[in-house]
Amino acid sequence: MDKVKVGIIGVGYLGMQHARIASYLEECELKAVADIDFKKAFEIGNRHGVKYFQDYREMIEEIDAGIVATPTSEHHAISLELLKRGKHVLVEKPITETVAQAEELVAEAKRQGLVFQVGHLERFNPAVEAVENMISEPKFIEVQRLGSFSARSLDVDVVLDLMIHDLDIIRSLIKDEVGVIRSSGIHVLSEKIDIANARLEFKSGCVAILTASRVHQGKVRKLRIFEPTAYYTIDYIDQEVKVFPLSGRQTDIKTFKIRKEEPLKKEIQNFLTCIAEGRAGKVSGEEGLQALRLAYDVLKEIETIQAI
Repeated sequence: MDKVKVGIIGVGYLGMQHARIASYLEECELKAVADIDFKKAFEIGNRHGVKYFQDYREMIEEIDAGIVATPTSEHHAISLELLKRGKHVLVEKPITETVAQAEELVAEAKRQGLVFQVGHLERFNPAVEAVENMISEPKFIEVQRLGSFSARSLDVDVVLDLMIHDLDIIRSLIKDEVGVIRSSGIHVLSEKIDIANARLEFKSGCVAILTASRVHQGKVRKLRIFEPTAYYTIDYIDQEVKVFPLSGRQTDIKTFKIRKEEPLKKEIQNFLTCIAEGRAGKVSGEEGLQALRLAYDVLKEIETIQAI
């Protein structure tokens, strides 16, 4: 197939990784990078031998698709401009700052017949992909996503920064409506919520409890799923899945061998393949919108509790 001509918009920490991967994928031709910090654009552009710009609009005519890795506040305007100019878009999560903005992007992508994908990276984690095919009747889910403090994502609350990954994963696993949400959160080192806990009660009866923190020592990324006949543990970092059949016999514990792969590479490859084949991406704009809606429902409950 013809190579997809790609431009990276925003080459901070995550954008640099996008550029690194796009620069060597056979199905991709990295054409240019852009960043409002011209020194950063210059550095990354030269690193990969491509054009670099301060204004992303200068690259639009040269690309088929744009990867938007800017701060969340810029996602809507940049993605909308790209879509209106007929370019496929992979935008980092959260999809936008507001639900209304996300709805506009989803509608525009549909109107233009373009691939619009949202960077919920953990959906491409080989351990998560493996467990998707194992579970059938989840009754209880527990998630811990803990990390150390970083000023890199302080434009959003921890719910939109970290927890939204797991809200998206749980939505993809349960495929049911949330009936009740109970959540709480606190400010610790920033003006936004840095630690949050949420309890989701699905109409099917499944319960999910999520904890997200960006003031933890070290990094924890674990998902536990209980079914009537088995208990699954998923380690996102080690890309490991263990299954404990609920028979009480310790010898029944199984550790699955998983081919470890870089989730970001798999995400970009999925985006490129969907462009070539004319189909929706694995995490479509609509899925990104639904995850954002759920995240804001969690935040609304936190605000309600804080107001009491």
